[in-house]
This record gives sequence, C-alpha cells and structure tokens, in this order.
Amino acid sequence: MYMNQWRLPVLGGALLTLALANTPAWSYDADLAARYAEMFAPAKEAATGKELHCMNPEGLMNLIKKGEPVVGLDIRTPGEASVFTMALPGSLSIPINELFLPENLARLPTDRPMVVLCQSGLRAGMAVAGLRQIGFEKVFALQGGFKALSDHLNPLTAYSPLPGPQAGK
Repeated sequence: MYMNQWRLPVLGGALLTLALANTPAWSYDADLAARYAEMFAPAKEAATGKELHCMNPEGLMNLIKKGEPVVGLDIRTPGEASVFTMALPGSLSIPINELFLPENLARLPTDRPMVVLCQSGLRAGMAVAGLRQIGFEKVFALQGGFKALSDHLNPLTAYSPLPGPQAGK
C-alpha cells in the first residue's frame, strides 16, 4: 500500500513538469515580426521572386550584358571564395558572418544594384532579407547561387564580350 501511495504523487509531479517544459516560455519580438510582415506582404503568387528581391542567373547576365553598373557581393567563407569568386569590377567578398559589421556595411553601394551570391542561394536570401530590413533597397539574391550561375554559363555565354566599361577588365 505504501508503494502505491508514493507512485501517484511522483507520476503527477512528472506530468506537471512535462507540461510546463512543453509550454513556450519565450515571446517573440512583435515589432520586428510586424516589420517582416510588411516586408513580405507583396510576395504573392507569380510576383514572389521579384518582391523578395531574387534574381535568376539569366537576369544577372542580362544586366551585365546591358552594361548596367551591378556589384556582385560574394558572402561565402574565405575558403569557399578562394577557389573562385566574382570577377566583375567593383565586386566585393565579405563573409556573411562579417557582413553586418559597421565597417563592412559602409563598403556596400546604395546607388546601384547589388547581387548577393553564395554557393546555393540560401545564405544570399537571408542576407538580402537582413540588408533590406536595415534599409538597402537595390539588393538582390542570386537564385541558386554560384552553382546555378555556373550551370547557366556555357562556352557561348561565358565568353561573350561584355559591353561598356566592364569589357576587357
């Protein structure tokens, strides 16, 4: 009889502990959530990629071929960027873990489009969301990253001459 009386309070205490452990003890930043809701509100149906400031490799190549003053921002790690990186004049290489430091934000252009690249596009999308949140408007994530860009380029597109001041540099 004594053992059965002991098990019930222990079992009840364990259930109460489990219930409390599964109850969210945190709250989210409602003001920040509202800003994100506003930022992502236009992203509906077919306009989603455009509204989220995404650009596909063909779009990037079209900008370059038109002679648009676009800046490439490689946010991969130094090890990743040591193999290959952007060769566009004015391109930057700033790892994502250093991107939001004041001295690096000061290096980013605000007067021309900037395309953010990583290996697959995931980090670029996150970086673009953060950059847009703090006020950068002409910033785009390259969909699929360097992988999609290298898949898009072939001997005909990769070696075609670039127009204007970027040609031959």
